[in-house]
Amino acid sequence: MIEAALVIDNQATFRALMDCMARPGEIKTLGCADAPPPLMAGTAAIMRGLADYETPVWLDGTLANPAVAEWIRFQTGAPVVTDPQRAAFALVGSGAVLPDFAAFSPGSQDYPDRSATLIVQVERFSGAMFSLTGPGIRSEGTLAAEPVPEDFAERCAANHALFPRGVDVVLVAGDRVAALPRTVRVTRKG
Repeated sequence: MIEAALVIDNQATFRALMDCMARPGEIKTLGCADAPPPLMAGTAAIMRGLADYETPVWLDGTLANPAVAEWIRFQTGAPVVTDPQRAAFALVGSGAVLPDFAAFSPGSQDYPDRSATLIVQVERFSGAMFSLTGPGIRSEGTLAAEPVPEDFAERCAANHALFPRGVDVVLVAGDRVAALPRTVRVTRKG
């Protein structure tokens, strides 16, 4: 019975993330997954729902502790790697210390799907306001998130310019998530 519930939770997480990618800036709530701190419930749910033995995971300095690494290995079978260029998923414990996107694989022209997805934990979906345009957004959307680096919009613009290559970004605040795929144009409002 527990396994069936886990499968349903993982399917709901996958569906919510696909909806977020299709509608950049839209915030969804994920089912909670128990995980060791400082891994947020939403980040844990994403890992449990998407990672597997073929998806290397990189942990930033905030999350690179034995308890988090063991939880990921046990729950998903995913290898934890130390080279961010090898990561399919890169977990960043705080948007305030988000590494430059160039640290991660943008994929290649022939295989853009081999890029990294950055899962970035933020404190809340408020604060710095960003304007979003592009596929999945009717005219203009907005998203607020903090903390993020001052040059977050510029990083997103440089990432967008690489299309079809580039990283995809998922922001997580507790059990809530929003996605900024490489196709979206992000500018700071105000």
